[in-house]
Amino acid sequence: MSVKISPSILSADFAKLGEEVRLVDEAGADYIHIDVMDGHYVPNITIGPDVVKALRPHSDKVFDVHLMISPCDPYLESFANAGADIITIHPEAGPHYHRSLQSIKVMGKKAGIALNPATPLSVLDNIMDLVDLILIMTVNPGFGGQAFIPLMDKISQARQMIEATGRDIDLQVDGGVNPETAPKVIGAGANVLVAGSATFKGGPDKYASNIKAIRG
Repeated sequence: MSVKISPSILSADFAKLGEEVRLVDEAGADYIHIDVMDGHYVPNITIGPDVVKALRPHSDKVFDVHLMISPCDPYLESFANAGADIITIHPEAGPHYHRSLQSIKVMGKKAGIALNPATPLSVLDNIMDLVDLILIMTVNPGFGGQAFIPLMDKISQARQMIEATGRDIDLQVDGGVNPETAPKVIGAGANVLVAGSATFKGGPDKYASNIKAIRG
């Protein structure tokens, strides 16, 4: 199973975000992870669709857009039009997340569902036919640089659910991923690793070696 690295630009230099996206693309990123926070669903505010649109010309890599916003439905089309390739939502971010996932698919985008540490895997029971990506959060969402919560059993159970479908669904892990924790989540079945602090630490000269170290 090949491992994909999705650097979270939450840890990038926001004063030169376009350049940072280009640099991690060139350094070997597979996806570009864009954390969207609204100060309501999570206690932080980051970026909106206009920033995603502005970043789009800087990379041809998959834009992996993680919506930590509630409600999410009114903004799905804006992010799709801005250039998102994958749009990931939280089940708590709207009353009908099945419908939200359907909407993302109708827009021609890949649909993801994100599970916070306390969100049970049972939320996946009736949507496995709709999702292209399952994101297991190994921190509580809202801030970068948090300590890793070891949820290897949850990751491995999610992998078993994916295998049972026979579908090609990414299993992504986000939160405290670094060269030390990456082998654990890969061993549990994750194939896409989101890494913010671990990618961007040390500056641009280190991005390629950082990504290589996380990939293992």
